[in-house]
Amino acid sequence: MSKASKKIRKASLGMLLTAMLLFAAACGNNTENTSPAASATNAVNTSNGNSGTDEAAKPISVVTSFYPLYFLASEIGGSHVAAVNLVAAGVEPHDWTPKSRDLDTASDAQLFLYHGAGLEGWVDGFLKGLSKDSTVVTKEISTGITLLDGSEEEHEDEHEHEEEHADEEAHDHGGLDPHTWVSPKSALKLAENVKNSLIEVDSANQADYEANYKAIIAKLEAIDGEYTAKLGQTANKNIVTSHQAFGYLARDYGLKQVSIMGLSPDAEPRAQDLLEIAKFVKANGVKYIFFEELVSDQLAQTLASEADVETMVLNPLEGLTNDQEKSGENYLTLMERNLQNLVQALQ
Repeated sequence: MSKASKKIRKASLGMLLTAMLLFAAACGNNTENTSPAASATNAVNTSNGNSGTDEAAKPISVVTSFYPLYFLASEIGGSHVAAVNLVAAGVEPHDWTPKSRDLDTASDAQLFLYHGAGLEGWVDGFLKGLSKDSTVVTKEISTGITLLDGSEEEHEDEHEHEEEHADEEAHDHGGLDPHTWVSPKSALKLAENVKNSLIEVDSANQADYEANYKAIIAKLEAIDGEYTAKLGQTANKNIVTSHQAFGYLARDYGLKQVSIMGLSPDAEPRAQDLLEIAKFVKANGVKYIFFEELVSDQLAQTLASEADVETMVLNPLEGLTNDQEKSGENYLTLMERNLQNLVQALQ
């Protein structure tokens, strides 16, 4: 082989070796970039159309005490919020108490939303039990709503002579009726408070929160308008319910609520109470006894049988059943269904 040929061969081998080294380095970099963490980062950056950090794109962690607040936080927060509801589907919030893992969940969050007004009897101890290192912001969302006195509501119905009994029922919620969210009018204020809470902990996304808030407010105002128009035309204004959860609905739309049980759905009425309500039903042309889905309907069925009327669901909107969650029902669709049932019952 000539000296020239040897030089060419050495040069070719050198170039080949360099190319192989460059290829190996490139493969190594590609393997590193497709690790799970890197893939997640790339996906976030691509979806947001910028090269910001993980922290900038990460949604804020929001924990809620029951379903209506979870719904509002999810709707108003949109993609900027990762919401967790403490009370699972199918569970009656009045029966629920937090466990240590719930404290951990709330302690790790950036925002904890609870209703207040006595709904969550456990909340004072819960807030004190949050981790000392926690930076979670806690907000009472019923603030600004004119609350009803539960004992006064009870005295207004056919239980007026049972003052001591009514006071005991109302005491479970500190004397206040906490069921504000059942009325679309009150829900408007809850939505505003949720929006303001999100902005407080994440002002960078205020514009999106404001836009989402306007969208949900438009839906609530439309439902409020339907309630006002349709319930204003019904012949009967008396609703008999298994649970004293519809005081705000009655106040805002000109109805009268008579309840079998008190503010807590677990309260037991006396036999005399049932007889008096049965008399009220017959005397006032009430056609249906309303019951709810997350508690037993036994008392409603007993009263309906005694008064010779039918039963119908009126949802207190405290939570979804498992079937409702699976089928995509939500706070607004259940409000619409409540209106349909009220109109049918009050014709």
